[in-house]
Amino acid sequence: MDYQNRAGSKFGGGGVASQSATNADRRERLRKLALETIDLDKDPYFFKNHVGSFECRLCLTVHQNDGSYLAHTQGRKHQTNLARRAAREQKEAKDGAAALGGMTMGGVAVRKNVVKIGRPGYKITKTRDPFTRQHGLLFQLQYPEISPGVEPRVRFMSAYEQKVDDPPDKNFQYLLIAAEPYETCGFKLQAREVDRREDKFWTWWDNDSREFWCQVMFKTERDERYSNVPGLAPSASRR
Repeated sequence: MDYQNRAGSKFGGGGVASQSATNADRRERLRKLALETIDLDKDPYFFKNHVGSFECRLCLTVHQNDGSYLAHTQGRKHQTNLARRAAREQKEAKDGAAALGGMTMGGVAVRKNVVKIGRPGYKITKTRDPFTRQHGLLFQLQYPEISPGVEPRVRFMSAYEQKVDDPPDKNFQYLLIAAEPYETCGFKLQAREVDRREDKFWTWWDNDSREFWCQVMFKTERDERYSNVPGLAPSASRR
């Protein structure tokens, strides 16, 4: 900051900074600090709304620019809410592990007494097949501290299997992605039929970058309508 040209200051000396100037300097320092550690594209609490403002889904605050949001993430309120959420998720994980007992996910037994370390960073991208015009979603999840020899697992869950949304809504389904020691991530999707052909639904684990990719494509309305009709069901990608 330039303190030399402030009103009332001597030549070559720094004048007393005003409260607004001090706050501006503090916010800029916090923004630079946050940029070194935070990737906004993979921040699960960062959201840009329809009017161009930025929201923190954890603290329910609104910010006019990304610099303000980054400064907020280094503040006391955000850090306190992060600690509270981590403690709550750890407690829920312990209670859930005790209740699950011998239940399995995708044929793999759920292990007890595994200390969870929070949720991974993730990014969701809407996709569309240029040939079939199918809509879909591409999930990217970061697991930098994943356990050795562990690969993320994927499972679809109906609205009637889950216990979070009560009463269950038949118009939605859930995509679960699990990888120890992270919390299981659940994504709420439309209850549309998933196209499970190899080139439409696929997963890929990059062990070098510790990044997991999952693409989900939904069937078109025509494919859903005639999927069980002999001779009309889609057997290959249209080109």
